[in-house]
Amino acid sequence: MGTVKGVIAIFFAAMVSAAAAHAQARPLPSSDVEKIYERLLQQINLIPIYDNHSHATFPDDSDMDAMAAPPGESSVLRLREDNPEFVAAAKALFAYPYNDFQPEHAKWLIDRKKAAEASGSTAYWDGILDKMNIETCLANRVALAPYLDPKRFHWVFFVDPFLFPFDNRDQAAKNGDMAVYVPLQEKVLERYMKQEGLGGLPADLSGYERFVRQTLADNQKKGGVAMKFEVAYFRSLYFGDPPRPTAEVIYAKFHSGGVPSDDEYRTFQDYVFRVLIDQAGKLHLPVHFHSAVGIGDYFSLTNGNPLNLENVLRDPRYKDVKFVLIHGGYPHTLEMIWLTAAKNVYTDSSLMGYYVYPSELEKILKQWISLFPEKIMFGSDAFPFNDAVGAEETFWLAAESARTAVAAALAELVAEGAFTEARALSLARMYLHDNAAELYGDRK
Repeated sequence: MGTVKGVIAIFFAAMVSAAAAHAQARPLPSSDVEKIYERLLQQINLIPIYDNHSHATFPDDSDMDAMAAPPGESSVLRLREDNPEFVAAAKALFAYPYNDFQPEHAKWLIDRKKAAEASGSTAYWDGILDKMNIETCLANRVALAPYLDPKRFHWVFFVDPFLFPFDNRDQAAKNGDMAVYVPLQEKVLERYMKQEGLGGLPADLSGYERFVRQTLADNQKKGGVAMKFEVAYFRSLYFGDPPRPTAEVIYAKFHSGGVPSDDEYRTFQDYVFRVLIDQAGKLHLPVHFHSAVGIGDYFSLTNGNPLNLENVLRDPRYKDVKFVLIHGGYPHTLEMIWLTAAKNVYTDSSLMGYYVYPSELEKILKQWISLFPEKIMFGSDAFPFNDAVGAEETFWLAAESARTAVAAALAELVAEGAFTEARALSLARMYLHDNAAELYGDRK
C-alpha cells in the first residue's frame, strides 16, 4: 500500500513539475512571433484610443501652449522635414498627391488646412480623430479653442504661471530659452488675474493663495479635467517644503516691486507649488508633469529627471492626488515605471511616439507592460511643427507607432509564454484606452 501511495505521489509531483515548466515564461520568443504580431495588430487597430496628451491646434493659434519653442532649436532625426513618414501621414489623412514637401507641393496641403481653420468648424478636428480611431483626446492649451469639440477634446490647463508673480528680469536673463519662456508665463498670469477680476497682485500671501485656488476651481468648472506643469523647463523638479511664514515674508517683500534672489524665488515657488498640489487634491483634479527631455538649447536633463519628484509623489499628504508623469520620463523610462508603483502615479508614452522609432518604443512598452500595465497610457503629444507638418501628421505618426510597437511587445511576450493572446489584447486596450478613461471618469 505504501508503495502504491509513493508511486501516486511521484506521479502527481511529476505532473505539477510538468505544468510548472509549461507555465514558465521563456527568455526567447517562439518562431511564430511574427504571426502572433499580425493577429494582434489586426485587433489592436480596432481599439479606440484615449489620447492622454496632445496640443491639438492650428500652428498660428497662440493658445496652443503656455510656452513657445526658442528660435533655432535642434530637432531629433525623426522630426525633421525630410522624414518620409510625414508624407505617408499626409497621404493617409488627406490623400496628399505628392511624394515630398517641396514648397510648391506643400502648398496643396497648407491651403486645405488654412481653409479648415477659416471655417471654424469642429468637424475638421473630429474628422482627424475619426481617421485614426481616436475616441477622446486631452488638449493641453491655455484655453480650449472654439474649433475643438469639447465632447472629444478635454481641456488640460497650465499652472506654471502662478510660480512667477514677481519681477522676473533676472529669471528671463538666465539664458536664451528663459528669455522666451518667462514673458509668456507673465502673460498667462495676467490673463488669470483678469479672469478673476484682479487688477494686480493681491496685497498679501493669503490673497494670492485665494487667487490661486479660485482660478483652479474656475478652470475646472470651465471644463478643465487636469492641470499641467511645464516647470522642468524653468527649474529643478525637486520641490522643497518651506514653512508658510517664510513664503509670507518673501511675498510681502516683492509683491509690489523688487527683484528676488534665486534662493528667495525658489523658496516661494516651492511653497506655491505645495498650495497648487493641495488644491488639486481638494478638487480631485489630476496633476500632469512634463517629465522628459525638452526642447531648447538650455534644457537640463538633471533638473528634468522625474526622480526629483519622488518626495512629492511619496508624500502621504498627497496620497489622494492623481499624478501623471507625461512623456514617460524619457530617457529615464525605467525609473519612471517604478515611480508608478505608487497607487496614485501614472505615466504615458507621449513624445516617444515620434521621437523614437517603433522598434525602440516596443522595448520601452514591453518593460512597462511587464511591470505595471494598469498605470500606463497612450499619449500622442501631437503638435504643429510648421504649416505643412502639423498636429494632424504628428497625431498619425504617434498613433501608428504606438499601435505597432505595443503589438510587437505583446507578441513577444505571448511567444515567450508570458500570457495568452486574449490577455495581450486586454493589456493593449488598457494602454490605448481603458487606463486613461478610468482615470478621468470616462469609462463606458
